[in-house]
Amino acid sequence: MSENLHGRKIAILATDGFEQSELTEPRKALDQAGAETVVISPKTGEIRGWNKTDWGDKVKVDLPVGKARVDDYDALVLPGGVMNPDHLRMNPEAMQFVKEFVATERPIAAICHGPWTLVEADAVKGQTLTSWPSLKTDLENAGATWVDEEVVTSGQFISSRKPDDIPAFSKTLIETLSAEKRRERAA
Repeated sequence: MSENLHGRKIAILATDGFEQSELTEPRKALDQAGAETVVISPKTGEIRGWNKTDWGDKVKVDLPVGKARVDDYDALVLPGGVMNPDHLRMNPEAMQFVKEFVATERPIAAICHGPWTLVEADAVKGQTLTSWPSLKTDLENAGATWVDEEVVTSGQFISSRKPDDIPAFSKTLIETLSAEKRRERAA
């Protein structure tokens, strides 16, 4: 991906139990495109990923969510993993960060179980999203239209279903951020 995202700062909100590839692979793609990525978490120090069927690698937390300012970021990435969004939904500071980010109308990219945090933030009504199939009913009950597609863009939201979708997920997020940067330069 040859997009130039220099000057773009991307928040990645996660905690223990994030699906490892859903944080590390989009982060790598964003970094390679020139963006600055910041891992934000309710925890300090490190968080531990879940790698398919067992605990995976640890990732350094760059900033505790209580100190993160929404206005400092151009986009938000919400990795999945079952445990990660389930814990984030129960954390008032994490949910406040997500709700404030939704209000900015800047891009929010959620993959796999990541949309659970958007359900908790009451942000999906009227949107079309995809996710891990088990979230279909949750998303529909919250007012979203659920579709089984590799990547879906709806308003400010970019969503994908699973780790196999990461290349399309990352590409769509990078293209969205690049298009915004071009619009800003033209204005």
